[in-house]
Order: sequence, then structure tokens, then C-alpha cells
Amino acid sequence: MKRLFLFLLCCFFITNSKAQDDGLVAAVAGIAAIGAIAISIDQMEEQAELKATEWLLNHRPDMKSFSLKTLDFDGKKAKDMSTVTLITYKIQEFELSDKPKPNGKKYVLFGFTSNGWISDYGVNFSKVRWHLIDAEEWTNMMVSYVKTASSERDDSYIKEHLKNGKIVNNGISERMKTTIPFYKLEGDMYTVTDYSDMMKLVYNERSLGIYLKETSDLVQIGRGDIIKIHDFFYGD
Repeated sequence: MKRLFLFLLCCFFITNSKAQDDGLVAAVAGIAAIGAIAISIDQMEEQAELKATEWLLNHRPDMKSFSLKTLDFDGKKAKDMSTVTLITYKIQEFELSDKPKPNGKKYVLFGFTSNGWISDYGVNFSKVRWHLIDAEEWTNMMVSYVKTASSERDDSYIKEHLKNGKIVNNGISERMKTTIPFYKLEGDMYTVTDYSDMMKLVYNERSLGIYLKETSDLVQIGRGDIIKIHDFFYGD
């Protein structure tokens, strides 16, 4: 996708230059700059994936065989990558065989970044806070989030609809029908749940926010990311 986007931008610059020398030079310079940004994002993503693997090897020595893939690096916000954001990885254990496939327990690793994690000097991974969850913990988080964003208070009822549906902008949806509607808050309204020693969950304007107590950072999880994580844990 990044290569296709880069190619289309190259075509745009070339077709819009007027065949004048200065215009052609400007177009080439623009293409080079775009290419440098794309390469830089790819390099940061590779470095971050390496750090995620190192963290897992250090903190979960019991995991002897696993796959680790980037779920979302948030590269689409490259122009503002120095600010607080969230990196997610999907992890799945597997049994060794001639042609092994991930078929064991699933996890998602969160990489919460802090202000200044990317600067002119490169990437500072000491400003990334890692947090590993499994399907049960994800369900607990989503139950707390739904209770923060709606009037529903029955944990069992919420879990049932979470496993059969998806969290969308206006609530939990099953077969195109909203089964648990969310509050319709204005942009300056917030509801908060003190979820754990590490974080608070924040509902605001149809979004899930995680407030990290240690760094006092508020990180927003995109609706698409929530669906990706949910599908990873509960999809086929």
C-alpha cells in the first residue's frame, strides 16, 4: 500500500510539472523527499517490531515458539509521529512441525509511546511502555469500556454481545443492528473508569481513550484498531 501511494504521488508530480527545468527539478526533489519519508517510516516500524520481540523474549521466557506481526504502527500519522500514539502487535503461539502455523494462544502487545519518542536524533524506545494482554483481558477491558460508554451494567450480557458483535461508533452492533447503544456525548464531554493500577478508560465523542497513570498520557485507540484486535481474538 505504501509503495502504491508513493508511485501515485510520483505520477502526480511528474504530470503536473510543466517540462521546465526548474519545475522538473522541483518534482524530482519532491519525489525524493516523499521516498525518504516512506523509507524512514519503514525503518522505524522495523526497529519497533524488533524492540517488541526483545521485550517479549525478556518478559515472557515461557513462550518458546510464537509469531509476532505488526497490527498497526500508526504510520498514517507520520507528520505528527513525535506525539503520543499507540503501536499494536498480534502474537500467537504455535507448535513446531515441518510447516508450522500459528494455532495456539493469542495475545496483543500494546506499545504506548510518550511525547518526544521520535526526534531529530532518532527513536527513543525508553519512551515506549509495553503491555501484553490475552483474549480474557481484552474482554475485561471492553466490558469496562462499554460500561463507561453506555448505561448497560450487566457484565454477562455485555460479554455475550461482545463475542457475537463488534464495537462501532454508536455502540455494539450485531448483524447491522445496535444491541447496546453508547451515550451521545459532545466533543468536550468525558466519562471515565479507573480500570487498573496502570490505566483509566475514557469515553469521549465515540472514541476509546486510555489514560496511562505513570506518564500522564492520554492515548486514543482508533475504532478500526478496536475492530482489528476484536477480530484477531474472536474471528475465525
